[in-house]
Amino acid sequence: MAEEGPLLESLTRRLAETPPDFLAEPRLGAAGVVHVDAVAADLLRALGGGPLAAAEVAQLRPPAREARTQRRRLRVVLLACWLLHDPWFAARSMGDGARAFLFSPELQALAEAADAPRIVADPDRREELARLCLKVLGLRPAGESEAQAQDRLTTISTAERQRVIAAARAAEERARQIREAMARQAAEEAADKWSRE
Repeated sequence: MAEEGPLLESLTRRLAETPPDFLAEPRLGAAGVVHVDAVAADLLRALGGGPLAAAEVAQLRPPAREARTQRRRLRVVLLACWLLHDPWFAARSMGDGARAFLFSPELQALAEAADAPRIVADPDRREELARLCLKVLGLRPAGESEAQAQDRLTTISTAERQRVIAAARAAEERARQIREAMARQAAEEAADKWSRE
């Protein structure tokens, strides 16, 4: 995130104004409308990148039997394509970075946590998608330091929030187990004392 990127507000506004075509159902087998692989290929070409590899096409055109598990991911990939079609990225020939983002684990994790309509409707999720994109591209929002950019991404990150919630639940479970063990031990000690008397 050493290099300064575009203004974050312009990216979040772009996401808020996502056209319906980018929120349409991805093509999965015979169902759906949008061929996500074609949209991604057009994006990469527009940004000066090479064509999609066969393995990448397969990820963006999964078989119909995987529709249930892949639908959300593909819808978020479409949003990422819309975001990366921003003129700021096009002027800088960022095809390789765009490819990295479309197939990144960060984008996958966001798709598992939030579906595309929620990302568009929720200001924090729009900001998260924009910040994730910039991070994977090695950029930070204009006007922010690296530390500020990383801190804000951590603050709004769905994955980080889920990790903290899971850690808190695990800590609470451990505390409950300790309380129960202490109560059992106190009861056993009281029973031993009573039997000696």
